Amino acid sequence: MPDISVKSQIFDLAFHPTSSVVYTAHLTGSIHSFAYDDATGDSTAGFTLRPTKRSVRALALSPDGGKLYAAGKAKAIHTIDTTTGTQISNLSSAHNAPINCMLHCTPQLLATGDDDGVIKLWDPRILSDASKPTREYTHHFDFVSDFLWLEDKKQLVATSGDGTLSVMDVRAKKIEPFAHSEDQEDELLSILPIRGATKFVVGTQLGVLSIFSRQKGWGDCVDRIPGHPHSVDALCALPSSYPSSTNTILTGSSDGLLRVVELFPTKLVGVVADHGEWPIERIKIDRGGEGRWVGSVGHEDVLRMTDLREVFEDEDGEEGDADAREDESEEEEAGEREDQFASPRRQVVAPSALDADSSDSDSESDEDTATAAAPATAIDPDVDSDDEEAPPVAEEEPQADADSDSDEGVKERVKKRKKKDKLSGRVAKKGRNDVDVADKGFFSGL
Repeated sequence: MPDISVKSQIFDLAFHPTSSVVYTAHLTGSIHSFAYDDATGDSTAGFTLRPTKRSVRALALSPDGGKLYAAGKAKAIHTIDTTTGTQISNLSSAHNAPINCMLHCTPQLLATGDDDGVIKLWDPRILSDASKPTREYTHHFDFVSDFLWLEDKKQLVATSGDGTLSVMDVRAKKIEPFAHSEDQEDELLSILPIRGATKFVVGTQLGVLSIFSRQKGWGDCVDRIPGHPHSVDALCALPSSYPSSTNTILTGSSDGLLRVVELFPTKLVGVVADHGEWPIERIKIDRGGEGRWVGSVGHEDVLRMTDLREVFEDEDGEEGDADAREDESEEEEAGEREDQFASPRRQVVAPSALDADSSDSDSESDEDTATAAAPATAIDPDVDSDDEEAPPVAEEEPQADADSDSDEGVKERVKKRKKKDKLSGRVAKKGRNDVDVADKGFFSGL
C-alpha cells in the first residue's frame, strides 16, 4: 500500500479529474500536491502552498482541474492555480463561521457550508474579494457535513449535524429548501446515491446507515441498516466498471476501518484499509470516481492510497480457491462413501446371489452350507460387541440405514434366509453378557 506521509494532519483531499495528481488540505493551513504512478502508486511531491495560517478543511476542483478551491477555519475561500501552484484570488469573510464543506456543482456554481448551518452558493467564474453569494440558506442550525448534487433536477442535497437533510432547488426564486426531512435524532455526516440515484445512503453518528428514497420523498428514511460499531463519517461509491457498483459502497468509520459494504442484501464484503485507532473522515477515488486508487485520510499524518483492483481481484481469487477446495472436498467425501460401500466388510450379498446360494444349499450338507454362507453375511462395524465370541443373533428387521438398494431387496433377502439358518452349523460360545435361556430365538424380535 503506497502511503503518502506528510508532516501534519490531513482534513480533506481531492484528485485531479484527468491527471494522476492528488491535493491535500492540512491542519497547518497548507495545501500539498503529489503526483503518483498509476501502476504502482509511488508518489513524488509537487507544490506546497500556505494560503492561511488556520486549518484548511475543504477542497474542491473545477471540472477541468485547472482551479483548486480551498476553505476552512479562516472563513475565506482561496482560489489556486493547479498548474503554477499559486493563489489567484482570496475571498475573505465569505462566511461568518468556519467553512466545513464545499462542492463544485457546475462550472457556474460553487456551494459552501459552515459550522452554523449556513449554505451559500457562489459563481466561481467571478470569485474575488468583492464577490457576493448568489443564494444563501439558513434553515439548518448546526454544521453542514456533506453535499450531493443532483444533475437531472439541478438540486443540491445537504446533510447537517442537526439531524436533518435538505434539498435546495437552485433554480427556484424562493430562498427556502425544496424539501426538508424530519429530525432523524442523530447527526447526519455523509450522503451518497445508490441504484442510479433513486435511493440515498446517509451515514450517521451512531453508525446506522439511513436509506432515503427519492420516489417516496425526503421527509423520512425508508430503511435503517445498523452494523457499524462507530460513526460513519465518509461514504464513497465504487467505479461503475465494477459489477455491483450500484449496490456496493465504501464506508469510512471512526473505528479506523475502510469497509466495502454491499446493500440489498446487506453484506460486509471486506476491509480495504486500516487506519488503526485514527478515524476516517474523507474518502475519494481518482479519475472522477472511475479510477483504481482510493485515498483515505483521518487524524493521522498519512494519506493512504489503496489499489481497488488488487483488493477485488484478491477477493475474487479467494472465492474461486474456496469454491475449488469445496468441490475437491465434496469429491473426496463422495469417493470415501463409495469406497466404504464397496468395502468387503460392509458388502451385502445381492438377492440373486442368495437365490443361487439357497438353491445350492438344498443339495449340500449342513456343514458345507454353513462354511460357504458365513463370508457372505453383512457385518456392520458399528455394532457394539465385547469380543468375537458373542452368541449369534437371529435375523433382525432391516434398519433404515442398512446397506441395501431398495426395500424390496431387503424383504426378498429376509424371505430367502428364513428357508435355512446359515449359522446353524456354527458353535456359539457363551459371552459374558449372555443370558441362559432355553430358546435364544426369543430375543430375535426384540
